[in-house]
Amino acid sequence: QVQMVESGGGVVQAGGSLRLSCVASGRTLINVDMGWYRQAPGKEREFVAMTRWSLRGYNSEYAHSAKDRFTISRDNAGNATYLEMNSLKPEDTAIYYCNVRVPSAIPVEYWGQGTQVTVSS
Repeated sequence: QVQMVESGGGVVQAGGSLRLSCVASGRTLINVDMGWYRQAPGKEREFVAMTRWSLRGYNSEYAHSAKDRFTISRDNAGNATYLEMNSLKPEDTAIYYCNVRVPSAIPVEYWGQGTQVTVSS
């Protein structure tokens, strides 16, 4: 079992910045994928960014909407991920969820409780 604690959400004006944090515990996390999804009111949960584990290290992936504005990072121990969000837009308003995916024949996923990000125009 994996537990995650997210922080860093809040209210910010358009053009502003926020940094989300997710710290996970409960098992060895260095060889898992870890990242962020978001869900806006009335919409489905969507992918934002992910750090994917490989033997060569972590590779970062971004949704088109996040590229060039958001930066995801991972700590050396592998148990925390951070999402630096710049040039925020009102359409970025959503609950942001931390996601841990354990690669295996049948992947197992864990979700954080979510942190609210509100961008005012």
